[in-house]
Amino acid sequence: MEEARYQLARALILALAFGFLMTASPILAYGNSPTSEFIYAGGTESIQDGCGGKLELTHSSMTFQCPEGSITIPYHSITLMQYRPSLSRAVRHMKLPWKVKPNGSGGKKNLFFTVLYKRGDQMHALVLRVQPEEMRPYLAEIELSTGKRIQVWDYRGFD
Repeated sequence: MEEARYQLARALILALAFGFLMTASPILAYGNSPTSEFIYAGGTESIQDGCGGKLELTHSSMTFQCPEGSITIPYHSITLMQYRPSLSRAVRHMKLPWKVKPNGSGGKKNLFFTVLYKRGDQMHALVLRVQPEEMRPYLAEIELSTGKRIQVWDYRGFD
């Protein structure tokens, strides 16, 4: 009897948490902070390097919007997501049709959110520069929405 109550309470808490995440998507996407910004650092779309904007998450896609334009990526088309101090060697050496080639690194902090996705038979990339404090709320929601893991480079180190 006690075990059944515990399981019911646990299921209710998980359902409420999931419901909150789904309704909080627009809040997380647009935030109240004027500094909540993702910066286009590179990719296969014709958007100017350094264009600052927002990342919106819906139930089926993510959209990066800035004054230069927008990019919508359906979750089912995503093949790889990384959040690292720089582009991984594997991504740098891919033969992608880069319009803006990402350069630089973030040093010891994760700053680059990279998404590889397919449109038709062609592989595409989106690389956004975003501070760890701004990215943290998105990590779990993106993984939950896409059903895929984000490869996060742990820059903190553990002793």
